[in-house]
Amino acid sequence: MKIIVLGAAAGGGFPQWNSNAQGCRRARSGDPAAPARTQASVAVSRDGVRWFLLNASPDLRQQINETPALHPRHGLRHSPIAGVVLTGGDVDVIAGLLALRERQALTVHATQRIHAVLDANPIFEVLARDVVTRSVESLDAPFALEEGLNARFFAVPGKVPLYLESGSEPPPMLVDDTTVGLEITEGECRMLFIPGCAAMTPELRNRLEGADIAFFDGTLWRDDEMVAAGIGQKTGKRMGHMSLSGLDGTVEAFRSIKVERKVIIHMNNSNPVLLADSPERAEAEAAGWTVAHDGMAFTI
Repeated sequence: MKIIVLGAAAGGGFPQWNSNAQGCRRARSGDPAAPARTQASVAVSRDGVRWFLLNASPDLRQQINETPALHPRHGLRHSPIAGVVLTGGDVDVIAGLLALRERQALTVHATQRIHAVLDANPIFEVLARDVVTRSVESLDAPFALEEGLNARFFAVPGKVPLYLESGSEPPPMLVDDTTVGLEITEGECRMLFIPGCAAMTPELRNRLEGADIAFFDGTLWRDDEMVAAGIGQKTGKRMGHMSLSGLDGTVEAFRSIKVERKVIIHMNNSNPVLLADSPERAEAEAAGWTVAHDGMAFTI
């Protein structure tokens, strides 16, 4: 199985367009210790010929242009992108679908709830239904991306997308098809893609155990990171994300989970783990984590 990280940052990217915080200033200046990152997406292939996108970030056009494996190869119109698999309905997961509107045949895989989000917004009809298949997948039911490459959605703790929140009270954390993780297998190889997760559960721990590679939510280093930095009023928990640090954080949770390769993805521009010279980066790497960057490739 071949894997390419198309983008590693959370919504807004790194640097975020309107952020003047130190990390974003460093990225904008070309600091080699703070390389820019686009919004989170991964491409997966069995043979390096047909590729499947895991989420369609708003930066998708740029990501395709910067990834030779995704370039057209023959004829006047062609794409090696055979499908898109969506793990949620947030803007940074679905907005890139609009960049795929040029009547190119592909399949969009998602749960019924996420397809309902697309169906409710007529702008997504630019994905002409006579050439783009919308495939509804059930939780915990395997489905084939192509022969030899299989996938499965599973529920992880999360919340509805921000634009679907209503009222002044924080939305409840849900464990259903609102936020899902994705398992992809090829023979004995198994990868997990979980770019958004609000908490570790026994079920999720069991799912992760023994994976060859896991891409996991790294939105914030600490729960009150944005509040402490003066750039936001919401904690990580309020936004539906585990933090990397702390006794109930991701790094600690994974200490007792056997995963061959652990990769941090979906990092907010405020997260110091983005900076190669930060103590937080050193701590994460000492715990066995790899911090994703755009263009990073794996073969398992």
